[in-house]
Amino acid sequence: MLKSIRSIFQSDEFAEARPFYLIITFILLVTTTLTLFRLPKPMPFVRLPIFAMLLVMHLALHWLSSYVAIHRQWRIPYLLGQGVLALALVIVSQRPELVLALFATLVTETLGLFGLTRLPVLGVVGYIGLTAVSFFMLGGLSLLMEWLSPTVSTMTLLIIFIGMYRRQSEARAESQRLLAELAATNRQLADYAAQVESLTLAAERQRMARELHDTLAQGVAGLVLQLEAANNHLENGRFPRAQTIIEQSMRRARTTLADARAAIDDLRLDNRTLSEAVQYHADRFTRATGIPCHLTLDVTSGTNIPPVIADHAERIISESLTNITRHAQAEQVWLAVVMADGQLTIQVRDDGVGFAVDKLALREGETAVRAGHYGLLGMRERVRLVNGTFQITSNIGEGTNLTITLPLER
Repeated sequence: MLKSIRSIFQSDEFAEARPFYLIITFILLVTTTLTLFRLPKPMPFVRLPIFAMLLVMHLALHWLSSYVAIHRQWRIPYLLGQGVLALALVIVSQRPELVLALFATLVTETLGLFGLTRLPVLGVVGYIGLTAVSFFMLGGLSLLMEWLSPTVSTMTLLIIFIGMYRRQSEARAESQRLLAELAATNRQLADYAAQVESLTLAAERQRMARELHDTLAQGVAGLVLQLEAANNHLENGRFPRAQTIIEQSMRRARTTLADARAAIDDLRLDNRTLSEAVQYHADRFTRATGIPCHLTLDVTSGTNIPPVIADHAERIISESLTNITRHAQAEQVWLAVVMADGQLTIQVRDDGVGFAVDKLALREGETAVRAGHYGLLGMRERVRLVNGTFQITSNIGEGTNLTITLPLER
């Protein structure tokens, strides 16, 4: 308990309340001195030691009221003890002037420290009752009636003033708490913003990696293989064959360059609508490959498609057509983009050579992908990011059918 009391005296709350305790001590000491030694009837010397002892105990309890305010189990003993000490001081001194000073101080302290809850209010009522009892004991009903008016007015003003002060203090404490919560929330939002920025950058890096793989990486890898083959033929004197391969490499280099420029154009064309983007990719596919692309486009005009969904849809369509160009050997391609029932459905179908889907490990829950098919993995990642569905069906010699649904509300 002594450690707790010592910690109370060292706390910030006690430092704020110290001026209040000093004022109480000063008022009570001045009041008792002027009252006890007033002429012509000072208090008998025999009573001074008892009165001094009781006053010291009374003031000591005032200074311990911060401890009582925190440890609620001591409130009832404190209120009773202070009431008994104040009544004993009045009886020993036999001075009605002390009654109002002692009990008005207790009323002020009780409301100021303990608040307006039930127990402090009952304590205030008890102190007011003890005030009346003290006046009655000292001078009977006549003295009680004489002091009734100043006592009632003083107590009423004190209660009103302390009540208003208490409410302002609580409001200030609540404001400080809200400011602290706001500061903590701002720090948390800053952390979240940093995380979102980091994730956005990571997603952008992954997207750029897919773009680079689908354009430059595969094209340059093919060129390296062709140039190595041409070099081998040159070393063995097969010049016509080497020349043919070099011509093929030149055509492949032009195609790779065109694909790289198209990827750059895709990154730059951010202000077009999804319908315009789909039409652009379909037309570009037909111009580049000569393969007819039968387009079915049913995207409601004026409907706000979330930019994230529109971007993923455009990238998926671009990657699908790129895969057909490189792997399918198709003669016909069907592309359908339909918006209905709160979702966007993309279907890409070709009549090419097809492949064994199971060997690509694209079934649910599997992540391994055979080298050369990272485009399908990229599409699968995009669909997963927006909680869509990904379905691909294909058999060797029967073409490929890719169906993707993207929810418009994430």
